Amino acid sequence: MVAERAERTRLAALMLVLTTATGMIEAVSLLALGPVFTAMQTGNVLYLAFGAAVEGNLPALAPAVSLASFAAGAVCAARLESATEARGRRWFVIGLLVEGTLILAAAGAGWGVAPHYGSPTVRHLAVAAILAVAMGFRNVTSMRVNLPGVPTTLVTRSMTAFFGVRRWDRTARSGTARRRGSCGRWRCWRCSRAGWRGPCWCGPGGR
Repeated sequence: MVAERAERTRLAALMLVLTTATGMIEAVSLLALGPVFTAMQTGNVLYLAFGAAVEGNLPALAPAVSLASFAAGAVCAARLESATEARGRRWFVIGLLVEGTLILAAAGAGWGVAPHYGSPTVRHLAVAAILAVAMGFRNVTSMRVNLPGVPTTLVTRSMTAFFGVRRWDRTARSGTARRRGSCGRWRCWRCSRAGWRGPCWCGPGGR
Protein backbone atom coordinates (compact mmCIF):
# COMPACT_ATOMS: atom_id res chain seq x y z
CA MET A 1 0.00 0.00 0.00
CA VAL A 2 2.78 2.47 0.91
CA ALA A 3 4.75 1.59 -2.23
CA GLU A 4 1.65 2.01 -4.40
CA ARG A 5 0.89 5.39 -2.85
CA ALA A 6 4.46 6.57 -3.39
CA GLU A 7 4.33 5.45 -7.02
CA ARG A 8 1.08 7.36 -7.60
CA THR A 9 2.63 10.45 -5.98
CA ARG A 10 5.61 10.29 -8.34
CA LEU A 11 3.27 9.74 -11.27
CA ALA A 12 1.15 12.73 -10.28
CA ALA A 13 4.28 14.91 -10.08
CA LEU A 14 5.32 13.76 -13.55
CA MET A 15 1.88 14.49 -14.97
CA LEU A 16 1.98 17.99 -13.49
CA VAL A 17 5.33 18.56 -15.21
CA LEU A 18 3.75 17.43 -18.48
CA THR A 19 0.86 19.82 -17.86
CA THR A 20 3.32 22.69 -17.45
CA ALA A 21 5.02 21.71 -20.71
CA THR A 22 1.62 21.66 -22.41
CA GLY A 23 0.96 25.24 -21.29
CA MET A 24 4.27 26.40 -22.74
CA ILE A 25 3.65 24.60 -26.03
CA GLU A 26 0.14 26.01 -26.25
CA ALA A 27 1.41 29.55 -25.66
CA VAL A 28 3.91 29.22 -28.51
CA SER A 29 1.27 27.74 -30.79
CA LEU A 30 -1.29 30.42 -30.08
CA LEU A 31 1.02 33.42 -30.28
CA ALA A 32 3.53 32.38 -32.93
CA LEU A 33 2.03 29.69 -35.17
CA GLY A 34 -1.55 30.59 -35.76
CA PRO A 35 -3.70 31.45 -34.02
CA VAL A 36 -3.96 27.71 -33.46
CA PHE A 37 -4.19 25.27 -30.57
CA THR A 38 -2.12 22.10 -30.62
CA ALA A 39 -3.36 20.48 -27.39
CA MET A 40 -6.76 21.98 -26.55
CA GLN A 41 -8.66 20.96 -29.65
CA THR A 42 -11.88 22.53 -28.39
CA GLY A 43 -10.35 25.89 -29.28
CA ASN A 44 -9.69 24.70 -32.83
CA VAL A 45 -13.29 23.57 -33.17
CA LEU A 46 -14.39 27.07 -32.17
CA TYR A 47 -12.00 28.62 -34.70
CA LEU A 48 -13.38 26.33 -37.41
CA ALA A 49 -16.93 27.26 -36.47
CA PHE A 50 -16.14 30.97 -36.69
CA GLY A 51 -14.35 30.40 -39.99
CA ALA A 52 -17.28 28.46 -41.43
CA ALA A 53 -19.62 31.27 -40.38
CA VAL A 54 -17.21 33.88 -41.81
CA GLU A 55 -17.23 35.72 -38.48
CA GLY A 56 -14.42 37.21 -36.45
CA ASN A 57 -11.88 37.23 -39.32
CA LEU A 58 -10.25 34.07 -37.96
CA PRO A 59 -8.32 31.77 -40.34
CA ALA A 60 -9.50 28.18 -40.40
CA LEU A 61 -6.55 26.51 -42.17
CA ALA A 62 -4.21 26.20 -39.17
CA PRO A 63 -6.93 24.89 -36.80
CA ALA A 64 -8.00 22.33 -39.41
CA VAL A 65 -4.41 21.12 -39.87
CA SER A 66 -3.92 20.89 -36.10
CA LEU A 67 -7.20 19.04 -35.56
CA ALA A 68 -6.42 16.47 -38.24
CA SER A 69 -2.86 16.00 -36.97
CA PHE A 70 -4.06 15.56 -33.40
CA ALA A 71 -6.50 12.85 -34.51
CA ALA A 72 -3.77 11.10 -36.46
CA GLY A 73 -1.45 11.23 -33.46
CA ALA A 74 -4.11 9.80 -31.17
CA VAL A 75 -4.81 6.92 -33.54
CA CYS A 76 -1.10 6.12 -33.94
CA ALA A 77 -0.54 6.35 -30.19
CA ALA A 78 -3.43 4.01 -29.41
CA ARG A 79 -2.16 1.40 -31.85
CA LEU A 80 1.48 1.71 -30.81
CA GLU A 81 0.83 1.59 -27.08
CA SER A 82 -1.62 -1.32 -27.42
CA ALA A 83 0.93 -3.30 -29.41
CA THR A 84 3.66 -2.42 -26.89
CA GLU A 85 1.50 -3.48 -23.96
CA ALA A 86 0.64 -6.76 -25.69
CA ARG A 87 4.37 -7.54 -25.90
CA GLY A 88 4.82 -6.84 -22.19
CA ARG A 89 6.86 -3.67 -22.61
CA ARG A 90 6.56 -0.34 -20.81
CA TRP A 91 4.19 1.59 -23.06
CA PHE A 92 4.26 4.66 -20.79
CA VAL A 93 7.98 5.20 -21.31
CA ILE A 94 7.69 4.60 -25.06
CA GLY A 95 4.80 7.07 -25.30
CA LEU A 96 6.83 9.75 -23.57
CA LEU A 97 9.86 9.05 -25.76
CA VAL A 98 7.80 9.38 -28.94
CA GLU A 99 6.24 12.59 -27.65
CA GLY A 100 9.62 14.06 -26.73
CA THR A 101 11.04 13.13 -30.12
CA LEU A 102 8.14 14.85 -31.89
CA ILE A 103 8.54 18.01 -29.81
CA LEU A 104 12.26 18.12 -30.63
CA ALA A 105 11.41 17.62 -34.31
CA ALA A 106 8.95 20.53 -34.12
CA ALA A 107 11.61 22.69 -32.48
CA GLY A 108 14.04 21.84 -35.27
CA ALA A 109 11.47 22.53 -37.97
CA GLY A 110 10.60 25.88 -36.41
CA TRP A 111 14.15 27.00 -35.71
CA GLY A 112 14.64 30.49 -37.11
CA VAL A 113 10.99 30.93 -38.08
CA ALA A 114 9.68 34.36 -37.12
CA PRO A 115 6.44 34.49 -35.14
CA HIS A 116 3.53 35.12 -37.46
CA TYR A 117 0.02 35.74 -36.23
CA GLY A 118 -2.87 35.62 -38.67
CA SER A 119 -1.46 34.12 -41.89
CA PRO A 120 0.82 31.15 -41.08
CA THR A 121 3.31 29.97 -43.67
CA VAL A 122 3.95 26.36 -44.66
CA ARG A 123 6.66 26.03 -41.99
CA HIS A 124 4.32 27.41 -39.34
CA LEU A 125 1.69 24.85 -40.34
CA ALA A 126 4.28 22.05 -40.31
CA VAL A 127 5.41 22.93 -36.78
CA ALA A 128 1.82 23.13 -35.58
CA ALA A 129 1.06 19.75 -37.18
CA ILE A 130 4.03 18.03 -35.52
CA LEU A 131 3.14 19.50 -32.13
CA ALA A 132 -0.49 18.41 -32.55
CA VAL A 133 0.63 14.84 -33.29
CA ALA A 134 2.74 14.96 -30.11
CA MET A 135 -0.25 16.19 -28.10
CA GLY A 136 -2.33 13.37 -29.56
CA PHE A 137 0.21 10.95 -28.15
CA ARG A 138 0.13 12.83 -24.85
CA ASN A 139 -3.63 12.52 -24.50
CA VAL A 140 -3.66 8.80 -25.17
CA THR A 141 -0.84 8.30 -22.66
CA SER A 142 -2.61 10.33 -19.95
CA MET A 143 -5.86 8.45 -20.56
CA ARG A 144 -4.09 5.11 -20.19
CA VAL A 145 -2.44 6.29 -16.97
CA ASN A 146 -5.94 7.16 -15.72
CA LEU A 147 -4.82 9.46 -12.93
CA PRO A 148 -7.99 11.21 -11.69
CA GLY A 149 -7.93 14.98 -11.95
CA VAL A 150 -4.71 15.29 -13.98
CA PRO A 151 -5.51 14.98 -17.70
CA THR A 152 -2.44 17.21 -18.56
CA THR A 153 -4.24 19.10 -21.35
CA LEU A 154 -7.63 20.00 -19.88
CA VAL A 155 -7.30 22.58 -17.13
CA THR A 156 -11.08 22.89 -16.81
CA ARG A 157 -11.47 19.23 -15.91
CA SER A 158 -8.53 19.39 -13.49
CA MET A 159 -9.98 22.42 -11.70
CA THR A 160 -13.40 20.78 -11.52
CA ALA A 161 -11.93 17.62 -10.04
CA PHE A 162 -9.82 19.53 -7.53
CA PHE A 163 -12.23 22.22 -6.37
CA GLY A 164 -15.60 20.64 -7.06
CA VAL A 165 -15.69 16.87 -6.92
CA ARG A 166 -13.32 16.37 -3.99
CA ARG A 167 -14.96 19.09 -1.94
CA TRP A 168 -18.40 17.68 -2.71
CA ASP A 169 -17.25 14.19 -1.73
CA ARG A 170 -15.99 15.47 1.63
CA THR A 171 -19.23 17.38 2.21
CA ALA A 172 -21.33 14.35 1.29
CA ARG A 173 -19.32 12.08 3.58
CA SER A 174 -19.56 14.49 6.51
CA GLY A 175 -23.29 14.97 5.87
CA THR A 176 -23.82 11.22 5.81
CA ALA A 177 -21.92 10.86 9.08
CA ARG A 178 -24.04 13.57 10.70
CA ARG A 179 -27.27 11.94 9.50
CA ARG A 180 -26.17 8.56 10.82
CA GLY A 181 -25.25 10.09 14.16
CA SER A 182 -28.60 11.88 14.40
CA CYS A 183 -30.49 8.68 13.58
CA GLY A 184 -28.49 6.79 16.20
CA ARG A 185 -29.20 9.35 18.91
CA TRP A 186 -32.92 9.34 17.95
CA ARG A 187 -33.10 5.55 18.31
CA CYS A 188 -31.39 5.68 21.72
CA TRP A 189 -33.84 8.37 22.87
CA ARG A 190 -36.80 6.26 21.75
CA CYS A 191 -35.40 3.22 23.58
CA SER A 192 -34.95 5.18 26.79
CA ARG A 193 -38.46 6.68 26.58
CA ALA A 194 -39.96 3.24 26.07
CA GLY A 195 -38.16 1.89 29.13
CA TRP A 196 -36.17 -0.60 27.09
CA ARG A 197 -33.39 -2.03 29.22
CA GLY A 198 -31.90 -4.41 26.68
CA PRO A 199 -29.24 -3.59 24.08
CA CYS A 200 -30.11 -0.60 21.90
CA TRP A 201 -29.02 -1.00 18.26
CA CYS A 202 -28.05 2.52 17.28
CA GLY A 203 -26.03 1.68 14.15
CA PRO A 204 -27.09 2.46 10.59
CA GLY A 205 -28.89 -0.85 10.33
CA GLY A 206 -30.40 -0.79 13.79
CA ARG A 207 -34.15 -1.12 14.42
